[in-house]
This record gives sequence, structure tokens and C-alpha cells, in this order.
Amino acid sequence: FPVTIESSNDFRPGVSIVLDQSVWRVVEFLHVKPGKGSAFVRTKLKNVQNGNVVEKTFRAGETVPQASLEKITMQHTYKEGNEFVFMDMETYEEDRLNATQIGDGVKYLKEGMEVNVTFWVKQEEKQVLEVELPNSVVLEVVETDPGVKGDTATGGTKPATLETGAIVMVPLSISKGERIKIDTREDKYLGRE
Repeated sequence: FPVTIESSNDFRPGVSIVLDQSVWRVVEFLHVKPGKGSAFVRTKLKNVQNGNVVEKTFRAGETVPQASLEKITMQHTYKEGNEFVFMDMETYEEDRLNATQIGDGVKYLKEGMEVNVTFWVKQEEKQVLEVELPNSVVLEVVETDPGVKGDTATGGTKPATLETGAIVMVPLSISKGERIKIDTREDKYLGRE
């Protein structure tokens, strides 16, 4: 049975609803009571699967199906072909995800890394909505131009290839073999480890 929000009056930021066979998260909402006519709720919704943002208006009190979501901590255990195998840290059950399901974070994914996987639970079926990596990861530089000692005041950067294949811009002083910390949300160098 679909879980329903009794009415659009119950919208809050972060509430997940089902619209057009997709899951949308309420980003903003505003209850409007015009002098004439019926009250309504103006919302800004973000599609959890593709990140699209839309504005939509609901009648006040309109019934909307709520998405049943389940967030599970999983560990990436190994890669097999084009699939990444993850183990549920509580049940030890395995799930296989592809790069598309994992999204941009796949370039920082390393064996042994724990991630949060959000599933959309529909009847007997579970669909992966998002895979959330840690905000920062420590990875080894496997390829970059030789490190330049000394002048760090210029703020120059160069590309560095990490052990997972990701390429990030790093300071000129970073050398091959060093372990560096990366912000996975902004693809940004944070410092040496």
C-alpha cells in the first residue's frame, strides 16, 4: 500500500513524495491563503534520481503518496566486471550496483569504503535512489608531475591521478605516492594525510 501524507499541508523540507513514478524531495514550501479562492501550497521539489528541481503547486489538503525510503550502510567489498558489490553491514547480504546507480562518486570508490545507500521500497521491489560516499576520502596519488618543493605562495596547481582513477587538481608540491584528502562533494584537494 502506498504510504500517504494525509495532505499537502504536512509538507516539510526533506519529506519525500512520489510524483510521475519518481521520488521528489521537498526543498521549500509555502502555504498560501489568498483573499479569494482556495488555499494552496507552493513547493520547490528536487528529483532524487537525477537532481532536477521543479516548482509545483498543490491544493491545500491534497493527498500525495509519500515515498517509502530505506537508508542502509553498506561496504564496497569488490568489483566484478562492471558491477560494484556492496555488503549490508548488518545482514551481510550483498547487492550489486553499477556506475550509473552510484553516480559521480564512483570515481572515489575504493574497496572497504562504507557508503550510505538509499533505496526506494515499492511493494516487493527495492530501487537504488542514491549512494552517498563519505564527505572526504584519503587516496594515494599514482600519477602526477614531479613535486616542486618550496614556493607554495604562488598557489599553482597540477592534475593528479588517484588510485581509483579520479583526477583532481593538487598543489605543485604534491608527489606521486603521497596520500591526500579529497572532498568528494566538490572534487577538491583538502590536504596531505
